[in-house]
Amino acid sequence: MTLDPQQLVWLVTALVIAGLLAGLLAGLLGVGGGLVIVPVVYQVLLIAGATETHLMQVSVGTSLALIIPTSLRSALGHHRRGAVQGWLLRRWSTGLVVGVVAGVIAAHTLTSDALALVFAILVLSMAAWLAWAPETFRLGDRLPAGAAGHAIPAGIGGLSALMGIGGGSLSVPVMTAYGIPLLRAVGTSSALGLMIALPGAAGFVIAGWQTAGLPPYSLGYVNLLAAACVLPTMLLAVPLGVRLAHHLSSRMLRHAFALFLVITGVRMAWAGLSA
Repeated sequence: MTLDPQQLVWLVTALVIAGLLAGLLAGLLGVGGGLVIVPVVYQVLLIAGATETHLMQVSVGTSLALIIPTSLRSALGHHRRGAVQGWLLRRWSTGLVVGVVAGVIAAHTLTSDALALVFAILVLSMAAWLAWAPETFRLGDRLPAGAAGHAIPAGIGGLSALMGIGGGSLSVPVMTAYGIPLLRAVGTSSALGLMIALPGAAGFVIAGWQTAGLPPYSLGYVNLLAAACVLPTMLLAVPLGVRLAHHLSSRMLRHAFALFLVITGVRMAWAGLSA
């Protein structure tokens, strides 16, 4: 993939616009943005002429790198309001990091097409859960301890690393299903996102370090050009999405998010199957 000046201008413009859309949807739908960033970065780099060999890995790694500053900003804000459960961060930290490492290894091992299909299957599963699961669903009054207590964060970390997300779409439903109030679950999830994104992004940099044929300006599987273009406008647009979300009902938001996930999942499944 060699970019002339005109292509570079087009690529930067497309990513800046993508950052605005990702930030708006992230604020509107209450996610860290990874579910938006991964397909957007994938599509923009594909149109720009990037080889598809490791394109999904680059999209996932870039998304995790972008989640670091957004999760940090969100976690600090929630911490100041007392909404971050420190005991839960300590309990889940080991399992979470182990899961992230396993997820990075799995993502590096899979082909780009296979990883796109995994992303699509997980996204469509999340869409089905949002569309049909009752909001008052409960698994218990407290989070499990022992083996199950380690398996839950390991699963969240592994799936999040595979998908390039901060894990909020997975951890918030789990926490609320075990009786943690929604506001504290959301606040704690922002801190968990940082714990996922830091080792996840570092792992994707290391895993892709010696890989040939990556898009220009890539540091391992993290594309610095895409990250630099998306981040400023994404941060700018998040508050706009948040304000818009307050004018919609919880049920409407759940179904809007489910619809977005269906569209994203179908698009990524098509990319994986048609290659």
